[in-house]
Amino acid sequence: MRPSFLGPQHQAPCAHATLFSASLQPVFEYPWEQEWGRGRRLQPGAGRGGAEPTGTSGELSSGVPGVAEQPEPELVEVEVGSTALLKCGPSHSQGNFSHVDWFSVHKEKPTLIFRVYQDHGQSEPGEYQHRLSLQDKGTTLALTHVTPQDERIFLCQGKRPRSQDHRFQLRVYKAPEEPSIQANALGISVNSREPEEVATCVGRNGYPIPQVIWYKNGRPLKEEKNRVHIQSSQIVESSGLYTVQSILKAQLLKEDKDAQFYCELNYRLPSGNHMKESGEVSVPVFYPAEKVWLEVEPMGMLKEGDRVEIRCLADGNPPPHFSISKQNLSTREMVEEAADDNGVLILKSAHKEHSGLYECQGLDLETMALLSSDQQELLVNYVSNVWVSPAAPESQEGSNLTLTCGAESNQALEFQWLREKTGEVLGKGPVLQLHNLNRKAGGGYRCVASVPNVPGLNSTQLINVAILGPPWVALKERKMQVQENTMLNLSCEASGHPRPSISWTVGGMANEQDQDPQSVLSILSVLVTPELLETGVECVASNSLGKNSTIIFLELDSNRTTGLITSTVSPYAKTNSTSTEKKLPEPKSKGVVIVAVTVCLLVLAVLGAVLYFFYKKGKLPCGRSGKQEMERNTSI
Repeated sequence: MRPSFLGPQHQAPCAHATLFSASLQPVFEYPWEQEWGRGRRLQPGAGRGGAEPTGTSGELSSGVPGVAEQPEPELVEVEVGSTALLKCGPSHSQGNFSHVDWFSVHKEKPTLIFRVYQDHGQSEPGEYQHRLSLQDKGTTLALTHVTPQDERIFLCQGKRPRSQDHRFQLRVYKAPEEPSIQANALGISVNSREPEEVATCVGRNGYPIPQVIWYKNGRPLKEEKNRVHIQSSQIVESSGLYTVQSILKAQLLKEDKDAQFYCELNYRLPSGNHMKESGEVSVPVFYPAEKVWLEVEPMGMLKEGDRVEIRCLADGNPPPHFSISKQNLSTREMVEEAADDNGVLILKSAHKEHSGLYECQGLDLETMALLSSDQQELLVNYVSNVWVSPAAPESQEGSNLTLTCGAESNQALEFQWLREKTGEVLGKGPVLQLHNLNRKAGGGYRCVASVPNVPGLNSTQLINVAILGPPWVALKERKMQVQENTMLNLSCEASGHPRPSISWTVGGMANEQDQDPQSVLSILSVLVTPELLETGVECVASNSLGKNSTIIFLELDSNRTTGLITSTVSPYAKTNSTSTEKKLPEPKSKGVVIVAVTVCLLVLAVLGAVLYFFYKKGKLPCGRSGKQEMERNTSI
């Protein structure tokens, strides 16, 4: 027997009998499910093809006149497209089936489809004409390319006396395609008073009709009044296969917002019961909000400069219309802030003024209910107004200096001192002690105020320590190889406090640049002239406490190509000297050249005299051989 879910139209046939008269008119209903009566033999030639099923006389055991109780037909199960084998009774001898007629019974009417005579078969014209053949020495009828329309009763009837009819119930099966499911994309409101469509499941090309079972979160759903309704329909395709469509309707709750729905197709094949599942889908569920609240990102300790998002959230779908307010510190009233349409207030660069109490409000546009969140405090940690005392420190060489640092913050602070030029850590704490100062101690010092509990939160203040004294320059001899009539850039750098000024002993275009509050760089562009080659160039740095200078000597260079030449004298290149130091003497370049030329001329004169002397004495080999050659030519 088939499982009940396959439908009553496909369950095993009942064991009722139908008795036909000579004109094959049935006496009882459902004749295709019955055995032909054995009380009377049908007259030959009365049916299609000149033959009708016949029976043998015998006693009636059903208690109804003219009707005999018959056994159930033999069940044959095949899949669509395969071959059905109908064996006309294994208990009969070969001789009893040398003459057999085969009938198909459709809509209460038996039709002759095949005849066997002396083990040779012949198909009758009709729908089975080209799909029938004999196997197993004529005892088995093979039906190829089975279709859903072949699901019916088949009957074999022997022509020999006392032979019995053999009936077959052919069952046809076809697995449906994978089920497809489509959810209601518009969503369902929990306020709906009747079940709304959740999803539609479709199973195509199955036979017989598959059964659809719906699941929610892995549990099967059943019909429930005013809660769950399943509406199914079937379509018969031209091939005879069924396409089934099932629509699930339900009243959903807020708890179903994350529910997963899917459908299952149950069907049968000759091998047994099978099933196929669709994918899971979810349905938007609309429900009013019951609570609103605030969230702040990033979480944890905030600092000035952070990008902060204050987000308003609710447990309703769709969310209500949000607004965010901040408490005014003066009036203690909540003032609405400029949040976006999604209820998010963005602080691109948070500062301490953003600290305070915030509140979210949500307005349900359907019910016009207004919900408020709990107030939440936002704390932006800060370090500001870093100061150093004294603000403009000055000190004499050899003295001591104390620097003190402070700042404003809502957290405990740590202080650190750095040398600006090198980044060297000089000490920790708000006070820095500098002892026995010299000129190198002048320059930038940076105080760093930080909050150890908030990584990355710090602020700094830079001050410059001035060491009082005359300008400090590098006084050393500087020689440059130059070419005459070329432009030359000369640079001179000096430092000191008060800030020095630089002057040059020759005319030209000078340009001063501040290196730091106590250093200045001067660049002089000059034309190399014979007078400049003789005198050189002197750079003089001076302030209210004194002056200092350095000198650059120029020399001609015959190998150097013409072009712009730059020379820089830095005060850090050599230990500093005072302005009373004696200058180096000026070089006499023209005298050196004259002496060199004179020496060369004298050497050439002496060499010429020596060569002439040896030539006259005949001691030069090349001269003597030449003379002998001339005398030989003359004698000839």
